[in-house]
Amino acid sequence: MTEQEVLKLFEKNSALLTGHFKLSSGLHSAKYLQCALVLQYPEIAEKLAKELASRFAGDKIDFVVGPALGGVTLAYEVARAIGCRGLFTERQEGAMVLRRGFSIASGERALVVEDVVTTGGSTKEVIELVRAAGGIVAGVASIIDRGDKLVEFGTRFECLAKVSVQTFGEGNCPMCSRGDAVTKPGSRK
Repeated sequence: MTEQEVLKLFEKNSALLTGHFKLSSGLHSAKYLQCALVLQYPEIAEKLAKELASRFAGDKIDFVVGPALGGVTLAYEVARAIGCRGLFTERQEGAMVLRRGFSIASGERALVVEDVVTTGGSTKEVIELVRAAGGIVAGVASIIDRGDKLVEFGTRFECLAKVSVQTFGEGNCPMCSRGDAVTKPGSRK
């Protein structure tokens, strides 16, 4: 898939929203990519996941893991494409944790996935969790990289599309200055 094909899927499914959004990172933006509107269609989720999985075809991957909520469907579909386990992490008392009986054995190789990367904060928390459990992070993958600058994960990073969307801190947000109502569409409330 080309970057243009990926972005057309977002346009076709009205998944590129405009307004005043507070992102999971705490930053504000006039645009928001709602991957759930794209991933709600199994055939599209499968296609995107297969494309991400193909980027790591030569690597040994024992499991795929993504942060709830955006990484749950994607982790499952990428794991299915690779033929391995699909896990997800959740926030508990502000910290990213494995729950629901999931476990990581020492030396297992992980592919960490996320629907959209902006600052990489949630992805880095998942990476730390995998490493703390004795796992090895073989790489990071996302559908969209919307970061203003290159995010360093300390491992290979692949994305299907790069989207440049300006973000602002709350103190210098022009939409806040105008008094525009803010929407918080992400999973961190």
